[in-house]
Amino acid sequence: MFLEDAMRFSFEEAKRRKKEMPAKSLEAMIGSLEKPPSFADAIRRNDGALRIIAEVKRKSPSRGELKPEASAGSFARLYERAGASAVSVLTCAYRFGGSMKDLREACENCSIPTLQKDFISDEYQVLEARACGASAILLISDALREDRLMELASFSRELGMEALVESHFVEGLERALDAGEGIIGVNNRDLNTFEVNLDTSRKLVEMISPGVIAVSESGVNGTEDLKLISELGFDAVLIGEALMRAEEPSKRLHEFVLTASDAARR
Repeated sequence: MFLEDAMRFSFEEAKRRKKEMPAKSLEAMIGSLEKPPSFADAIRRNDGALRIIAEVKRKSPSRGELKPEASAGSFARLYERAGASAVSVLTCAYRFGGSMKDLREACENCSIPTLQKDFISDEYQVLEARACGASAILLISDALREDRLMELASFSRELGMEALVESHFVEGLERALDAGEGIIGVNNRDLNTFEVNLDTSRKLVEMISPGVIAVSESGVNGTEDLKLISELGFDAVLIGEALMRAEEPSKRLHEFVLTASDAARR
């Protein structure tokens, strides 16, 4: 199963990096860093327009190569100028072609919050994210026990970051909500079959309590999709492939931003 394989791969890669850069070295680096900008504040809708989290994603397990030579730093600058509220960076090498270097470059090249998207299961990975300058990390409820989910989320808060806890299923979303996190993601893509259905957002958003920031992830390919997510009441939407596949990503993102603003005025 893809999710299980990806979690295992990321854990083993983190173990390898830990030998090269021990946790104590990362902790020393973190001690000299300023607190990153708040991811939650940036993507909370506050009755305004749907917020857009624009993603840097070189490859896709289902679509193959998107922009394999993309510069994470250049895309982060582009996304910020085009109106994104936050930048998501896929750092997993397994079938995504990402790296921690991508996250560091994105953080260095934009002033808006950055989200690290990876298959996180260990505190060392959380330390890495903070040392690179990330504002938030992704935790996948469908791949973690509830106690482990809570431990990693708590550790991210101790480091001055936030956690976006996502799920594709009712059971996983219940676990995420029980963990008490303030940012919940609904992934419209099943990470094992890669099937994408925006009805997942339609069904699961009803479970998310008022006051909890709700993020719809994956599957937004056009402005009509964006309007639907806005109407469902989500705070933010995460868009990756539609931007990475566009001939002019900046223009495409600007279209999404304008659509979100127009939808909020109706």
